[in-house]
Formats: sequence, structure tokens, C-alpha cells
Amino acid sequence: MRILITAPYHQSGREFIEQHFGTVIYRSWKNQGRAYKESELLELISSTGADALITEHDEVTETVISANPQLRFIGVCRGTPSNVAVATAKHLGIPVFYTPARNAQAVAEMWIANLICFMRKVIPSVQWLKDKNWDKGAHTSYLQFKGAELANKTVGMVGFGAVGQRIAEMLLPFPCQIKFYDPFVEHYNASYQKVDITEVFATCDIISIHLPVNKNTIGMVNAALLNTMHSNAIFINTARASVVDRLALIDVVLNQKIKGAILDVFDHEPPDELDYQLIDAPNVLATPHTAGATFEVEDHHVAILNKQLLAWKQTAVMANH
Repeated sequence: MRILITAPYHQSGREFIEQHFGTVIYRSWKNQGRAYKESELLELISSTGADALITEHDEVTETVISANPQLRFIGVCRGTPSNVAVATAKHLGIPVFYTPARNAQAVAEMWIANLICFMRKVIPSVQWLKDKNWDKGAHTSYLQFKGAELANKTVGMVGFGAVGQRIAEMLLPFPCQIKFYDPFVEHYNASYQKVDITEVFATCDIISIHLPVNKNTIGMVNAALLNTMHSNAIFINTARASVVDRLALIDVVLNQKIKGAILDVFDHEPPDELDYQLIDAPNVLATPHTAGATFEVEDHHVAILNKQLLAWKQTAVMANH
């Protein structure tokens, strides 16, 4: 088997693939600074004679997959295979593997860091200090930047997969009360409360979005839900922007119906003018889709995917005996 790897994949991970599957052709997208476009990926698969693909952000479209029915598998180093035409692969009998939870720790750490920075007014206070506003004998900073503690807040999760559950685990010692809405989660820590989505928005101090994008979730967080948040509530989205009604979010944030928002994702990346209304708002802490950007995430996705591929191979071997 010839395995084309365009995802970042460390050497020992590639050696594992070679040991168990065959020849590795390594063409990480990072070397060119962007993912491969459809035409580039078509050419790359053809020129390398690949019959398996491990990707991250590349355009693995219906056209790419249909033109390469020889692919034995497609591995996707992402939490969800949103860049892959999964239905086409399934139709052709090509298994698609992906790496849920690869960035759970990274997102959880930044989620907590940004929330504390927001609640303690860290960023404006740093700028105040750099601007040399600290007058002799004044207590301005102590009064102006007095914030709130995370301890004893009620945190509500909309979607409770790997990231949401990791955050919840890390919040328990603060302590925080955890509520979540996720109809697909049946087993969870007994100290958490499984509630409906309306209760999350109406009763929680911090509401955090952890939804995948699909036909059922796009626009799911609508104006009706956002307007039930209390005036001191904080809205956090490190998942996907399209699951939230952007105009409704702009309304509750800019009109200060809520305390503010912490956002790592936007409807357009790079942002458009409406996105910048949120980014520039004084009660918003915005980051450029970097919650999952740690060096360790690449180690995690290699470990998760290699484990899945080995299990798939062993199952296939057993089935042939």
C-alpha cells in the first residue's frame, strides 16, 4: 500500500504507518502554508500513485474521491471529517477515520484561560498599564479592573462531547456547577445535570457551545435562546460559528443584554464587517480560531489515528480467517 500523508505527522508516527501498512509519501500541507486545493490534491494522488490518504485540512471533495476509488482508507486528522465528502467515500466503500478529542485538552485549557482573563479584565488592565495610566497613589486600577471569580458559577454546555466533558472535569475543583444539553450523551459524571437547552440558556452564568455542524445544528442557537440569558451571563463559542444566529448574537452583545462573549470562531474566516462588529465590541474577547492550536495536538492526532488504523487492519485480518 502507498499512503499519501498531507497532514502534519511526526516521524515515529510515519514509521508506524510504514511498519504496518506500506510506503509513506509525506507531503505535509504546512510546507506550503495552506491546505491542498481540489486540483492540487488530484494531481498529488495521481503523481504519487497513492492508494490511501491521511489528510487534515485539504479539499477531499466528491470529485477527488470519485476519481480515486482505489483508496483503501481516508484518515482525517480533525475532530470531525468536515473537509471530506464522507457520503461519496461511503458509497465507494472507502472507510473514513478521524480523530475526535485530539484537541480537547488544548481547547479546554484556552477556554478556561480566556474565561478567567475575561472575568478578571486582564486584557484591558494590561493595556491600561502599558499606556502608563497608573498615577502615583491612585487606586484606579483596583476599582476599574475589579472582576469576578469563576468559582461557584453555573456553567452550561450545549453539546457535551470530548471538549465539553474535558472542560467540565477541569471546572469541578473550582468548584462550578455543570449543566449540559446533549440528547446523545447517556453516561456522565453524577454531579453533572442533564437538562434541556432552554434551561441551559435561562439558568447558567456561562453558556458554552460545543456543537458539530450539520443540517440539524446550523442556526440552532437562535434569538429566542440568546434572549433568555441573564444580564450577567457570558456566551462562549469555540466550536463553529454557523450553529449560532450571528445577528441575534450581535444584538445581545452590542446592546449589552448579556455581560459579553468569548469567541474563537466566526461566520467568515477571515472575518467580514459583521464579524468585526463582534470582534471590536468592548465586551468581547476574540481570538483567531486558535483554541485548538497547540504543538501537542499533532501528537494526539497521530496517536489516535494510528490506533484506529491498526484496529481496522486487525479486524480485516481476522475477518479473512
